[in-house]
Amino acid sequence: MAGTADALAVELRDVAKSFGRVAALAGVSLSVARHSRVGIVGPSGGGKTTILKIVAGLLDADSGLVRVGDATSPPQRLARCALMPQRDLLLPWRTALDNAAIALENHGLSRAEARDRTRPLFERFGLASFEDASPGELSGGMRQRVGFLRTLMADKDVLLLDEPFGALDSITRAQMQEWLLQAMDAVPRSVLLVTHDVEEALLLCRRVVVLSQRPGRVVAVLDADHRGGRSRRQIVTSPEFVTLKEQALEALGA
Repeated sequence: MAGTADALAVELRDVAKSFGRVAALAGVSLSVARHSRVGIVGPSGGGKTTILKIVAGLLDADSGLVRVGDATSPPQRLARCALMPQRDLLLPWRTALDNAAIALENHGLSRAEARDRTRPLFERFGLASFEDASPGELSGGMRQRVGFLRTLMADKDVLLLDEPFGALDSITRAQMQEWLLQAMDAVPRSVLLVTHDVEEALLLCRRVVVLSQRPGRVVAVLDADHRGGRSRRQIVTSPEFVTLKEQALEALGA
């Protein structure tokens, strides 16, 4: 994927990774432009989450270039990325507000300061009046909103989203997709999204990378920047979207 080095938030070039005798990735190359959104889809076990962990500095590649901004070492990459896993991992003994603010506390702010910084965003993210709720009192969609806000409050250059809506029912998932589009437009970040849902990737991202079966390699790259102020329903039923989805599914079949 083309792009000048100074315009890229994330770059992987010919990245390979094995776990013992199992080859997970075989020469993967992809990039994320600054303040753009790139989705990765592929079969289970194809190395999608491995890519996120490598970008985040939680794993190192066996070979190839991995760069986040100007950072190449795992600790430097970790300092520039915020990872949101599939499970929200909210702490049950903390309120929704305190869960969202925990990243600021980790940066050295007091709990009171972290709350003051985080509280104004609760209304913007559809969480108004839920500041003092415990995680057990929140719906699945609300928990994911808190989890995303916590990720955002880390104030990192790159957001890594690993199946953020994978545990939600189809109706809630569709609502959260619409919500996330608006949230990412309101607070631009460079985003790398992993999902097994082709439609979700094409809806939320401006470019979609399709991986093969293990060992993962790039078999297709699709441009998907087609929002244009339309609603989710208008987008996913449009002829161009249906065509893109068919192309992605064909690449997955290959």
